[in-house]
Amino acid sequence: MSLNLAGITVFVTAVDAGSFAQAATRLHLSRSAVGKTIARLEAQLKVTLFHRTTRSLNLTEAGSLYYEHCLRALAELNTAQALIEQEQAEVHGQLRVSMPVLFGRLCVAPLLLDLAQAHPKLTLTLSFNDRLVDLNEDGFDLVIRHRGLEHSRHLVARPIASYAMVLCAAPAYLAKHGHPADLAQLAQHEALMYRRGHQDSPWFNGLGPPLTPRFYFDDIQAIADAACAGLGIAYLPDWLVSQALNSGQLCRLTLPVPKARPDAFQVHALWQANPNLPLKIRVAVDHLVAQLPPRLQQT
Repeated sequence: MSLNLAGITVFVTAVDAGSFAQAATRLHLSRSAVGKTIARLEAQLKVTLFHRTTRSLNLTEAGSLYYEHCLRALAELNTAQALIEQEQAEVHGQLRVSMPVLFGRLCVAPLLLDLAQAHPKLTLTLSFNDRLVDLNEDGFDLVIRHRGLEHSRHLVARPIASYAMVLCAAPAYLAKHGHPADLAQLAQHEALMYRRGHQDSPWFNGLGPPLTPRFYFDDIQAIADAACAGLGIAYLPDWLVSQALNSGQLCRLTLPVPKARPDAFQVHALWQANPNLPLKIRVAVDHLVAQLPPRLQQT
């Protein structure tokens, strides 16, 4: 037997109202619609729920028993709905986020931890990895990425911040080797190159001169440390070297560079397309949009 929830609602309202007419008013139905709904419910249950007279509406023994159980069932349903509505209005659950190692540790993770402090029912799983992860296969709700968007056609990508790349070197290195005046001279200097696997990360979006680096790294913090130690010229994100530039450990080099290079690199948050986006993802992305740009200016 299928559950006749509409009939149960009309039945309970009729009992509470004391008449079909009053129940019809409360439910914005006609009196005949209420009567037909009760009749269908009785036919489905194969019992008579009411003793009907022209002046009164009284429950039968079966009707009283059914009414008591219906009240408890409707109370449970109302409680369940209230809980769901409360959860939808409150950030909760586990948020699984993947992010680049250094950028995530210095810039993104502190902001997400602040968010978790503000929402005690939110739990975080933060993964730091420079490879391009798959949201489905790796089980992430959100991915922070500043490259590889061409592999993300089936995802929603929202820009959350941007940063510039800085050409820089230590004063000691420049005192010994001189300042390059143009790209041709830059090619003669010691370049500190980022390499992952067998692939180098090109400077100036690949539009600069060919370089012959002496040192290769797969960690940009190590490149920054080598630059501060005077081992060569580095091409690094401004959020990583801003403090070293401000303190004088590094000097910014300004050269005429290809105009086609991007002025800034976009950082994106990516997630699976979902018409009913979970509140935890929406709140996390909004928080990063608001807080990440100023944090990049402070690092």
